[in-house]
Amino acid sequence: MINELILLCVAAFAAGFIDAIVGGGGLLQTPATLLILPHYPVATLLGTTKIPSIAGTTLAAIKYSKKVKFNFKVLVACASTAFVAALSGAFLVSRIDNSVIKPIILVVLILVALYTYFNKQFGIHQEKNHSAKKQVLMAAVFGLLIGFYDGLIGPGTGSFLILVFIAILGFDFIGASAHAKIVNIATNLAAILYFSSTGNILFQYAIPMAIFNVCGAYLGTKLALLKGNKFVRIFFLIVVFGTILRFAYDILFR
Repeated sequence: MINELILLCVAAFAAGFIDAIVGGGGLLQTPATLLILPHYPVATLLGTTKIPSIAGTTLAAIKYSKKVKFNFKVLVACASTAFVAALSGAFLVSRIDNSVIKPIILVVLILVALYTYFNKQFGIHQEKNHSAKKQVLMAAVFGLLIGFYDGLIGPGTGSFLILVFIAILGFDFIGASAHAKIVNIATNLAAILYFSSTGNILFQYAIPMAIFNVCGAYLGTKLALLKGNKFVRIFFLIVVFGTILRFAYDILFR
């Protein structure tokens, strides 16, 4: 158990670091947990990873809140629909064939990577082209979609949220990352409520992982705020590329 715990904590630290900057820490933490603890049910391992995820995300949100002015109307709309949708996704996870959804997500991610790479100004400055009412409405709709995805599949949710806050709602990278953290807390909380109600959380692993995830999140947030939007843009591209490789592997070899 000691060796397993050390490896899990290292993965949790790295995931917290990545998640704090651009989301997508689950791409590392979830498969690492599945690999290190293969003798447990998948649902139990997914539930266990949500504890460190919400711990690191909460710390990152607190750090961002000292530097970023939140749009609370947008946050409430997005987080509330995401919470409800994540519960639904977690409930339906065993009833929908992920093999149908993943190829679509892979194509979207490739387009996102190409667009972000060739559009050098993407997410560097805030661009608000919507009325306040329209912005809130779109936040609610995309919160519903991404929240459902988080409950159903999971990895990459933070990156998708950041993409929506930039491309759809007009935020810059730092602002998008800060707002995404709050919404991600809501989806993680929904998943924790579901998995804990079914006894699918291993707290002997989850608590130490949470401590290391928080440490990684602290370092990642500090670096993101220090380096600014251009650094976060580069990191975003790296994580999206990693997400593409992960989904391509799942589609082609599983």
